[in-house]
Amino acid sequence: MEDIIIIGAGVSSIFFAHKLVQENNNLSIRIIDKGKPLMERKCGLDEGLSCTCGEDCNKYIGYAGLGKSEGKFNYTNDFGGDLGRKIGEERTLELMKEVDRTLQRFGAESVGLYSTKNELLAAKAEKLGLEVLSAQVRHLGTQVAVEVFQELYETMKKHIHFTFETNVISVQSKAHSFLIETDKGNFHSKQLVIGTGKSGGKWLEKQMKDLGLKTGETRLDLGLRIEMKEDQLDSILKETFETKLRCRGEGYEATTYCMNPRGRIIRKYQNGLVMPDGQNKNEEKTESGNLNFTLFVPRYLSSYDKAMQTAQCIIGGINQDNERIITQRLGDFYANRPSSELSSNLIRPSLEAEAGNLVDEIPGLYLRAVLEFMEKLENLIEKPIHPDTLVYGMDAKFYEPQINTTKDFETEIEGLFLIGDCSGVTHSLSQAAASGLYVADRILQKNKGLGPSSNITRLSW
Repeated sequence: MEDIIIIGAGVSSIFFAHKLVQENNNLSIRIIDKGKPLMERKCGLDEGLSCTCGEDCNKYIGYAGLGKSEGKFNYTNDFGGDLGRKIGEERTLELMKEVDRTLQRFGAESVGLYSTKNELLAAKAEKLGLEVLSAQVRHLGTQVAVEVFQELYETMKKHIHFTFETNVISVQSKAHSFLIETDKGNFHSKQLVIGTGKSGGKWLEKQMKDLGLKTGETRLDLGLRIEMKEDQLDSILKETFETKLRCRGEGYEATTYCMNPRGRIIRKYQNGLVMPDGQNKNEEKTESGNLNFTLFVPRYLSSYDKAMQTAQCIIGGINQDNERIITQRLGDFYANRPSSELSSNLIRPSLEAEAGNLVDEIPGLYLRAVLEFMEKLENLIEKPIHPDTLVYGMDAKFYEPQINTTKDFETEIEGLFLIGDCSGVTHSLSQAAASGLYVADRILQKNKGLGPSSNITRLSW
């Protein structure tokens, strides 16, 4: 019998397990994941081709999870989840500093830390109905992220049993233990930690239902990705690589996400859907002359199934079973006329997409959010957004259904914990990693009295 079994080998699980073996390498720990080891996670998408993986894409599933994709760690309570609300904002920031120190020990020091804070811009934006969200950011990029997480793996595998390419069929709660049934055999543990991230929503919902734990509402972010002239936002990007803006309108709150100066737009494959996604300029040998970001609008649906059905209806309808993505010139979007062709467009699209009319295929809420946001953005930069700016539909961020847990992330079943994005509390790499550290501390304190929380150094960034 293992002391602890962890289901899911994403970022939250890695930081959780690494913390445990740092403090007590006598623990018997096993990590089970349906995906592959990091160095075997190959997909045609990595080379700009189509996905070659089938149902579960290696780009998103496997050791390090979404940490492999961009490796973008935003250290803030302003966005990326509600961890600060659950355990306290000061504690959350302390844990994020520990996350960053760990990343640097394993090679992330080669990538600089930058700040998006700009007090003058924030004051100006507030007068125009915009909120500037700030963070300290260490943006590893795919190459460095792979190197860092592989180094962590090489260290951890000396103390932890990894079981990859394994499907967990059922989880059963026994007297003071858990039975995990898989297609590679059965495993037993005294405690169970689930860190399946965004990719395991359907599986998690079934397991929680079978265990008698109720799931609640599920968040779904949908939005349009914008591609504009690279210098269009120079006036608000003078001191930062990225500015994250939020605006509120009637019935919505919209936030910019994944701003990529000189980056490209690529296809993202998740949950059977194809979406426009941003790629950092460092991921391609040839930079684009554009800037792109998504304007996301969150909604809360009654269940995970309802959230997935909504995404399938909207984005699946756009895809038309053939990876179709639609784009439209901003000038045409304003005039409610379809874009016919883009060969003469000043802003050259970095993603091959079908020109059309977003009004015919996107719910009005998201169109209105873009229109109102663009108007406020023009006031902020004090010049018009170029009409050849491109608008792509439609991007999505998926979340897990909310499951009640204590402050220590323990469910109603003693010894069963949910960490990272599958807890419904965190929505970013940094907060997911911090939640893993937090639960490791709490388990160590509860079981061994070895919790190091009092030893966390308070450092300024």
